[in-house]
Amino acid sequence: MATEIGVFVAWPYANGDLHLGHIAGAYLPADIFARYHRLRGNSVLMGSGSDAHGTPITLKAKDENAAPIDIVRRYHRRFLESFQALGITFDLFSHTHTPNHIATTQDFFRTLRGKGDLTIATQKQFYDEAAHMFLPDRYVGGTCPLCSYQRARGDQCENCGKTFGATELINPISLISNTVPALKDTDHYFFELGNYSAKLLQYIADKDYWRTHVQNFTRSMIDEGLRGRPITRDIDWGVPVPEPGWESKVIYVWFDAVIGYFSVSKEWAVHSGDAEAWKRWWKNPRARSYYFIGKDNIPFHSVIWPIELMAYDAELNLPYDVPANQFLNISGEKLSTSRGLAVWLLDMLKEYDADAVRYYVTSILPETKDSNFYWDEFVTRNNGELVAAWGNLVNRVFGFAYPRYGAKVPEPQELDGRDRDLLSKIEAAFPVVAQAYETVRLRDALRDSMALAREVNRYLDEKAPWTVFKRDPAQAGTAIFVAMRAIDSLKILLAPVLPHTCEKINQMLGTEEPLFGTQCIIERPENGEVSEVLIYQPAVSEKAGIDRFKPSELAPGKPFAKPAPLFKVLELEAKP
Repeated sequence: MATEIGVFVAWPYANGDLHLGHIAGAYLPADIFARYHRLRGNSVLMGSGSDAHGTPITLKAKDENAAPIDIVRRYHRRFLESFQALGITFDLFSHTHTPNHIATTQDFFRTLRGKGDLTIATQKQFYDEAAHMFLPDRYVGGTCPLCSYQRARGDQCENCGKTFGATELINPISLISNTVPALKDTDHYFFELGNYSAKLLQYIADKDYWRTHVQNFTRSMIDEGLRGRPITRDIDWGVPVPEPGWESKVIYVWFDAVIGYFSVSKEWAVHSGDAEAWKRWWKNPRARSYYFIGKDNIPFHSVIWPIELMAYDAELNLPYDVPANQFLNISGEKLSTSRGLAVWLLDMLKEYDADAVRYYVTSILPETKDSNFYWDEFVTRNNGELVAAWGNLVNRVFGFAYPRYGAKVPEPQELDGRDRDLLSKIEAAFPVVAQAYETVRLRDALRDSMALAREVNRYLDEKAPWTVFKRDPAQAGTAIFVAMRAIDSLKILLAPVLPHTCEKINQMLGTEEPLFGTQCIIERPENGEVSEVLIYQPAVSEKAGIDRFKPSELAPGKPFAKPAPLFKVLELEAKP
């Protein structure tokens, strides 16, 4: 297994708050995956940031009569607060308006221009006569030419996920003036994707472990033929084109944003004190990089980004896996910031604990097909699984043992067949759950771990130490010892999904070293006017590369603290 794991996560447009669709699509899966690998002792670099240059931001700014930088500043800060509250452990969460990112993007442009992969061509682009401006793709709406979805945008259909040019839309309309736009000629740089068709086919030849929908989408795009795609636009907000005479245009966001995975790695390296540290993930043949995105981002990460990397530097690692999730729906409709259909993360976290949200969302992750969020199911699964099966198990075992065995792990007698059977099942589960985490089958990892929690409950029902204690405290202590060891193991299996409560169990057991490190918001003065980033501070054991994803070795006689409830019982009618 690789020791350097790159966890790269889709860059959210800084035009609105995060909702559960974002969290289920990319951010929670990435965090679970990263936390698992940190427990394994692997060196993890988890990076992303706010997409500051997308046209959704300029549209939002126009609606509010504000400057784009003001919109970015507001939502970037709220992203940081959201990720902190949910426990999303970015090694660095930055943004695309940093001098570092702008310089890196312009370096990509110059390099590709020098290799002949960028060409200048004239294209017809929609022009809004009323607003006196060319319309970037997302400023145009209409009917999808492929699936007839009537709310398609000018670069991609939200319904079928296919990409196309704005001029292919049926019944196009300007989203600025609500008028029918005209077509006018304009010059742009084009990235000749077709130059790398053969290399791309060679690259994906062994990617049979990719999710089926990612493989199908990627091969379909290649089969349709890779064409030149414009990478500049007639707007004034974005990365400036580093060419004389092109001052009125910027590098288009689809080319700009994915470069963020590389630029954020270099920025993190500077923060780490070793400016060359990024090479451990990008130029190390043992390293693996995983890209966590929603299915509407597949073509940009399985086709366009690999080609950008091939064209820029043949020594850079290409994506090892692109575990794109499907959509999380509410009431059968896709969550959407622009349409205001959402369960807003910050609102939800004001009412509910982070691990309760993490648990339910993990249990319904849309890994292979769209899934639905239901408020009543969130409440009933919290109460019936988190509280009753897991939280109650911890509380009743430690709560029973605390006054009866002097707040120390009981000394067991000789284990019988049932005792050994339970501990053997838990030990055998570690490689199974590990494989689920490693192959990004996170629902399976959670399901298998919770099945063991129920098995421990069954064991306790059979052993009934609360009753046996009255006549034989030593025998009861054996069952409690076995259960405590099982819980100590389950704490590790569940920690990637439930880091906050598993950390409480870790502390209750008196473990000096925390399971995970901490995050902090760093103030960083810079010319970009957005000064805050999120940085993960790893625990000592993570820095040392110690593999802690192992069954418990909890020793008899170890002191432990008085337990407190881990989870809250929720009311069925409660929702933010």
